[in-house]
Amino acid sequence: MTPLRWLLLLLPLGQVAAGPSGAGLRSLDEPDPARDARVAWHREARFGCFVHWGVYSALGNEFEGRQGGTYAEHIMRVLKIPRATYLERVVQPFNPEQFDAEAWVKLMHDAGMRYLIITSKHHDGFAMYPSTVSDYNITVTRFHRDPMAELSAACRKYGLKFGFYYSHAFDWEHPDAPGNDWDYDNPGGDKNRDDAQWWKGRRPDFLPQARRYVDGKSIPQIRELISKYHPDILWFDTPSKLPPEENRRILEAVRAAGPDVVVNGRLLGNYGDYQNTADRPAYCPDTPGHWEGIPTTNESYGYSKFDHSHKPVGQFIQLLAISVSKGGNMLMNIGPKGDGTIDAPDQAILRGIGEWMDRYSASIYGCDRTPLPVQNWGTSTLKGHQLYLHVFRWPADGRLLVAGLKSDPRSVQPLGGKFATWHRVSADDLELTLPAVAPDAADSVIALDFAGEIATDRARLLAARNEPTVLHVFDGRLTGSGLHYGDAKRNNDVVNDWPDAAGAVEWPVRVAAPGRFKVTINYSTAKPDQGGTYLLEVAGQTLTGQVTATSKPGDFRTDEAGEIALPPGAHTLVIRATQVAGGNLMRLRQIEFTPLP
Repeated sequence: MTPLRWLLLLLPLGQVAAGPSGAGLRSLDEPDPARDARVAWHREARFGCFVHWGVYSALGNEFEGRQGGTYAEHIMRVLKIPRATYLERVVQPFNPEQFDAEAWVKLMHDAGMRYLIITSKHHDGFAMYPSTVSDYNITVTRFHRDPMAELSAACRKYGLKFGFYYSHAFDWEHPDAPGNDWDYDNPGGDKNRDDAQWWKGRRPDFLPQARRYVDGKSIPQIRELISKYHPDILWFDTPSKLPPEENRRILEAVRAAGPDVVVNGRLLGNYGDYQNTADRPAYCPDTPGHWEGIPTTNESYGYSKFDHSHKPVGQFIQLLAISVSKGGNMLMNIGPKGDGTIDAPDQAILRGIGEWMDRYSASIYGCDRTPLPVQNWGTSTLKGHQLYLHVFRWPADGRLLVAGLKSDPRSVQPLGGKFATWHRVSADDLELTLPAVAPDAADSVIALDFAGEIATDRARLLAARNEPTVLHVFDGRLTGSGLHYGDAKRNNDVVNDWPDAAGAVEWPVRVAAPGRFKVTINYSTAKPDQGGTYLLEVAGQTLTGQVTATSKPGDFRTDEAGEIALPPGAHTLVIRATQVAGGNLMRLRQIEFTPLP
């Protein structure tokens, strides 16, 4: 199975097959010069800020002494707060007196972000601007300003592109919209979450109501946002709450009202301007085409006073480099407080990224996917005939092996560091001699300039420099039927479904010299009754192993699969099931090769 199949699996059931007919819309698989022109700035920008901010932010994920779930912006649904109570206790008192649009945008600008997407209406149905379509908007709060207009103006001042998140399908205040099953008897909520397509399943009778909502609120507010604020991008979510035909009508309305507006990939299957991957990615799959991942600084998108799980600055710097190296953008989310200020940990993360971008932004803006294979020390990005090496793990001996690089550079220069030299160790590999100390603790960048096209070998070099080599499943290829990638969130950067022996995972690999390796695999199982046996094959050598079930999906274990001797040359490494118990072999994350003396 290709990485594209991984993307399609993230789309709601029914969205992919039900493409628009007669709508004049082109899928991402079809050439579209208009789309290429629309999305050009987005590809160049590479780094943006996602902001989840609404009336729910003032709660900090707590209401009347009760705590909400992982996503603070979902507190109305999680705690089943009645619409009337939400209006009286949450909406009307909202008053972010310390909101300063210019301070927000300057912080983002200084972090190196090139675009901002803000929640204009989230799933609670509340418009964070003065809407003439619905009176459920910012004018009924104690805050008598238009924060969307202020942010738009600040973005123009600082040169950021500006756009909106709009929850077009999920709307918990509207009696005709999917989602609210505690005030109304509406589908698409928690009561029947297993009913993926309510219009074909339990509630086809609700379809006329859903269409009234789309015609009466969703499409009119989207048109209103386009005409009032002239956004550069619109970001849609949860399309599985509506039938594909309704999502198609919404996309057609966007194209008619704003032909130049970029649309993300979640509205209608494969018919946006770029692919959307998973929320909160822990690692990036090798996704075809242009795409965007949306990591969060902690675990919640909206502000939660209980969530102190903020990741280190270096993790975002490295994730940004990895995203660009695989042709994608990083849209990093923050959740400002209800008083209008950005939480101190988020500010620290943005400033830390900004310090790195001050020195290394040339290796991000306008760059694209690398021609090199995955490297043990980090990743690389490409701009024209210039290759930027992003070194996450600086070599202690100052010798950096660049595996798979066949072309000779005209120059090698560490950005912000001292001059480096190079020499060729083989026709396929080049070694740099670097200063002893890394210029940056998280990601030091080295620029290699070439006279023309860069020739490479995409096979992964095993055990380069006698170091362990980790083969992540997202850098491999799924074959056969039934295997699915996980959604890339923490503890789900795995093969999620492995139902039988028909499927396998493959990696092209290369060995420079004969050697013997210890092989380990890292995995978990979704349920205690799952497991089975597997076969690992490479260069005519085989290892067999038994999967030991784990108590829950997040309990990963590392098993030694055995030792294997490999001759020099190019090979294909394959791991396949030989027997499956409980419907799923394992949730494989990676295989590691460690050279033996």
